[in-house]
Amino acid sequence: MLKKLDQTRSKAIDELSSLSDLKGLEDWRIRHLGKKSALTQILRGLAALPSEERKAVGASANEVKALLERHYGEKKETLKQEAYQDLERTLTVEKIDVTLPGRPISLGRLHPTTQIVREICDIFVALGFQVVEGPEVESDYYNFEALNIPADHPARDMFSTFWIDTEISERPMLLRTHTSPMQIRVMERTRPPVRVVVPGKCYRYEATDATHESMFYQIEGLAVDENITLADLKGTLFEFAKRLFGEERKVRFRCDYFPFVEPGVEIAIDCFACGGAGCRLCSGTGWLEILGAGMVHPDVLRRVNYDPDVYTGFAFGLGLERILMLRYGIDDIRLFYSNDIRFLRQF
Repeated sequence: MLKKLDQTRSKAIDELSSLSDLKGLEDWRIRHLGKKSALTQILRGLAALPSEERKAVGASANEVKALLERHYGEKKETLKQEAYQDLERTLTVEKIDVTLPGRPISLGRLHPTTQIVREICDIFVALGFQVVEGPEVESDYYNFEALNIPADHPARDMFSTFWIDTEISERPMLLRTHTSPMQIRVMERTRPPVRVVVPGKCYRYEATDATHESMFYQIEGLAVDENITLADLKGTLFEFAKRLFGEERKVRFRCDYFPFVEPGVEIAIDCFACGGAGCRLCSGTGWLEILGAGMVHPDVLRRVNYDPDVYTGFAFGLGLERILMLRYGIDDIRLFYSNDIRFLRQF
């Protein structure tokens, strides 16, 4: 038993000399001085030894225990001192100036299309319009037929459409190609006067390039009441263009074709890059088209049970990305949805 005690002491001291951190030292203490250690087991087994041997083994075991506890205490103090010195060296080398101001937290911001949606909606709300939204998955009826674009109408060639699989008995469904279907939905549930703007996403099945995307934003506007004329349309859109692009902008108003209005018009502003002299941005014309509009076709009014002899109205629509591209001189629509943080941080 005395030989075993001597081996236990020698092994513990050898292991202690190789320790370099406090965690390892704690593991050593549990292993050699803990409740399940060989030394503790010897002390607990003293009662089973003969009286002559018990006295010698007990004395030796207590001496070993005292020796290991002393060495443990000395090693612990040494390791603590070394750890403190290491920390002191680290603080000296990696000194932190606690008086420096904290680094600012990078905050997110609204996407440029969201910003322009809110800006344009605010302008029309100030002009007496209400903002409404509609479904992005539409029926063929609301997207085309109710807007004077039947299945055989050549105007459908302008809309490359994402069709959605449905049951044979159901109406054909699609991702809306414009926000105009909400004209019909609003008029079906509302009696004049009607003044709404409809922002939202639209979808076209077409190849993407610098000026075309398969998903884009539009804002549709509609006003219906008694005695609304082309002059009301012109005044409203002139005021909108000047509030959005600046009072100094010149605005051009001329005829154009759209299937669900009659007559149709386009609104353009003088090119702010060249002042109307002609440049690459305006293709040498001096003008930048910003939206299409017109008087609501009488057949569209009849379809929602509005009497065209009593009520008239105007409608307009504009692409939001185009407005942003004109305002900031952006030459590729794909930048808006490429998730490039360098681009988005500019707005």
